[in-house]
Amino acid sequence: MKKIWFVPAILLILIAMYELYQHGQWTQSDVPSESRNQPEILTTVFSLRPSLSFKNGENIEDNVHTRSVREKLGIDLQYLWTTPDSTFSTKLKLHLLNKQEMPDIIPVRTDVVHQMIDSGQFMAVDDLFEQYASPVWKKAMNENPSVWYPYERQGEHYAIPILDYDYNSDPMMWIREDWLEKVGLSPPTTLQELEKVLEAFTHQDPDGNGKDDTYGLAVSLGNTISTWMADISWVFGMYGCLPEQWNFCEAQNQLEFGSIQTSAKQGLIKLREWREAGYFPNEALWQDEESAARLFSQEKAGIVIGPHWMRFWPLNVLTEKNPQAKFIAIPLPKGPDGKSYHRASQPRNGAVLINKNIRNPQAFFRYMNDLYETQGLGEGEFAYGMAKDYDYTMVNGKYSMDRSLIPGGYVDVTAYTLTYDGARIPSHWTRMVSDTEKPVLAQLFSSRLPNEYQGPPTPTMLEKGDQLQQTQHETFLQIIYGKKNIDYFDDFVANWKANGGEQMTREVNEWYQSIQGTSK
Repeated sequence: MKKIWFVPAILLILIAMYELYQHGQWTQSDVPSESRNQPEILTTVFSLRPSLSFKNGENIEDNVHTRSVREKLGIDLQYLWTTPDSTFSTKLKLHLLNKQEMPDIIPVRTDVVHQMIDSGQFMAVDDLFEQYASPVWKKAMNENPSVWYPYERQGEHYAIPILDYDYNSDPMMWIREDWLEKVGLSPPTTLQELEKVLEAFTHQDPDGNGKDDTYGLAVSLGNTISTWMADISWVFGMYGCLPEQWNFCEAQNQLEFGSIQTSAKQGLIKLREWREAGYFPNEALWQDEESAARLFSQEKAGIVIGPHWMRFWPLNVLTEKNPQAKFIAIPLPKGPDGKSYHRASQPRNGAVLINKNIRNPQAFFRYMNDLYETQGLGEGEFAYGMAKDYDYTMVNGKYSMDRSLIPGGYVDVTAYTLTYDGARIPSHWTRMVSDTEKPVLAQLFSSRLPNEYQGPPTPTMLEKGDQLQQTQHETFLQIIYGKKNIDYFDDFVANWKANGGEQMTREVNEWYQSIQGTSK
């Protein structure tokens, strides 16, 4: 009798193990040694950010994270190609055009994701996510269901959102505290006070080198007006609205594009005044975010606008080069009528596409589930980082996040993950914020203005959106740099509406009405 019951029992155990495997819910001890010896291959491509750094001779293909994934989960991450951040989208477009092989999964952080979805090469993800995502990952995604909106086509979603921390990219003003002391001014709270600081930082030799070689503000205008660092859109926000996003306007009782509002004209007038006064360099015309922010780190500009995490990078370069330098973060100053609107962080920071021809999508889910249940939750040793002596260390038997004590220096291991920043649970943003910063951030939250349009590109956006955006950017630059009179703004608005903007506004509001009453 024992032999009769023994075989079915073994079968039941094997079936149970297989079900766990299929649902991507194994822990390290669950993965059989055979799987670790013969790992499953998961192919991808990767965008190499300038801030990405390695140690111990590692690279994106072979590092402490990829080795851990292979040993712990039995997954071999293989990169078909990697390329700098600036060329990633272009390379993906070329691969689509030339019908080249696509990897199993593609993490994307730009609008090229929509071309990828519409190519038909990637699968709907709803059933996969429901079946294989862990409870921790699902709970994080449910904090803001609107993260799915951009990737919907005919009622199905064709990419899995990469979540971001709440408020993670909300801008604040970083300002040289020692320069303020040198010129005898206090941190500005109003536009009038700010302009006094800009004048002093530009013309009163705040660095004390006897040369007229400093600027009040670091500004990036090379790519867009509303940027993630060295941002300038908040200047428009002092007049009541934000450009390059869709804002709800009570007067019209609908969404309106911020770049064509009267507040945009007022913002352009102010920026033109600042440019003529020399408060930011003429080179801002072509500078991207990082090259503009470098002016602050190189002690050439006294103010830069950006997220709370800029103190880690790139502003750390300033104090490494000059330990006597002091900078602080303050709320953005208020405009003439007491307004201080700034752009709100998106609840997502990209998405992951899954190839229709992937052999085993469960491997990706097993990877993501583990990421959320370890680094994402941030419990135990993961409260300090992902890898000892990489992003944290041990000192006298105690965990330490002091970067100066890490042997060989600190590197950001989350940057090696398939989602670029690890597994972020939006409500866990306080893990990234120091106690001294929380009061500053609390003041920011009341004046943030979210982009109310979160849907996929509308038909007119696909047909004319790029051209309208290019025209707007060129118009704004021409006005700021004095190539066009400010009245030219009115001509721009009329042309914008006539060349697709009016139709786009109708489409945007049709979508907006369709999601009213649903979870946002």
